[in-house]
Amino acid sequence: MAQDKNPPTLPIPEDKKERFEKIKAKFIEIYGEEPKFFSRAPGRVNLIGEHIDYCGYSVLPMAVELDIIMAVSPDTQGQISLVNTDPQYQSYNVDVNQIVITKDVPHWYKYVLCGIQGIKEHFQSDTLRGFKAVVDGTVPRSAGLSSSSALVCCSALSMLKANEWTMSKEQLAEVCAKCERFIGTEGGGMDQAISLTAVAGKAKLIEFNPLRTQDVLLPPNAAFVVGNSLAEMNKAATPQFNTRVVECRLAAQVLATSQEGVKWREIRRLGELQEKLVYTLDEMLNLVTSKLHPEPYTKQEVCEILEVTPEELVETSLSANTTHVDSFSLYNRATHVYSEAKRVVQFKAICDQQPGNALEQLGELMNQSHASCRDMYDCSHPDLDTLVEVSKANGAVGSRMTGAGWGGCTVSIVNAEKVSSLLAGVKAGYYQPNPDKFSKVDEALFATTPGGGAAFYIA
Repeated sequence: MAQDKNPPTLPIPEDKKERFEKIKAKFIEIYGEEPKFFSRAPGRVNLIGEHIDYCGYSVLPMAVELDIIMAVSPDTQGQISLVNTDPQYQSYNVDVNQIVITKDVPHWYKYVLCGIQGIKEHFQSDTLRGFKAVVDGTVPRSAGLSSSSALVCCSALSMLKANEWTMSKEQLAEVCAKCERFIGTEGGGMDQAISLTAVAGKAKLIEFNPLRTQDVLLPPNAAFVVGNSLAEMNKAATPQFNTRVVECRLAAQVLATSQEGVKWREIRRLGELQEKLVYTLDEMLNLVTSKLHPEPYTKQEVCEILEVTPEELVETSLSANTTHVDSFSLYNRATHVYSEAKRVVQFKAICDQQPGNALEQLGELMNQSHASCRDMYDCSHPDLDTLVEVSKANGAVGSRMTGAGWGGCTVSIVNAEKVSSLLAGVKAGYYQPNPDKFSKVDEALFATTPGGGAAFYIA
């Protein structure tokens, strides 16, 4: 594998040295030795393409400067020792050969264990080193900026280097996407891919099965503002996220039963059905309209269509934490997925062509995306909807929820010359009327440019 395909090893940037030194000092205080290296993985903001990666469709995110950093020293005795610089998160120790990841309470250290376990299973080595680590994060939790995936990626990087193994960024992204499922999150791989492969100054079009990435040059006058609604929702702690995954799977399977020559048991994703039928996205939207009814489907109705028992449905289509769900919105979910996939294609084309009104066109696609997330995918939140409207009223040409939803962040596109007025307007219109939120406004609202991807840094 070419060296430039591997995560790079870099000197610490001058403007980041103070933070790295603080993490290093904490490491020395706790472990009585200096770390051997640092690992870093950024969070991300998805510009468009929400809830479609696990359906097999391309997404278009960019990395942000917010990140997870670990100061690390290999442990030849095979111990994993984890300390978080934030005292609200408990320390954790375990033997690398005795890792058990339960899906009950999503403690922070379980995401670290996911990364370690994923690397372990990939290399299948008889001799394993563990590592000591001090973990420091600036990605806000449960905000839709992928703090959990950044933690998984940073942990996997640390395990990789501690054992002196190498693999490409793309391979590592696929391992990290799979291993996050140990904690019960059935994501599609976007978060891990952008965290590991991002290029400073550019967004990425990310395709799946197999993983492929393309740099996307955004309009030169485009700036992005991220606003945290401060409504928190942990997608691993509730069934909402996995219910959507299952609804999309069932929509694909129910649609498949209406098509000659398609075996529904071989279909797991809405994207797979489109490939099988060789239809355009517009044709898939027409198929949804003609074959699915807008009202939710009961579990009994789905079983009758697929000709299975409820027990067989669990085996063919449901996940462990969705077996209790008895109503599925197939029409709305499929409509969102196919229309959002189309918006990603349009967004990339506008960035490639750079027409004079590119900013306005991209903004309109983002507005359409938010409406679809709110109305068809039911994954927004009243605070997100308010923040979107306040952003548009203060100069954003487009604004949408980003991330899993049900809380978390918005991302707005604005002319770079109007960033300051947008920030001031959103502070006054959203945060100041809510004193409990206003106390955190400097962390909650920020302008961002596309950041670089994961890397090792010389201690």
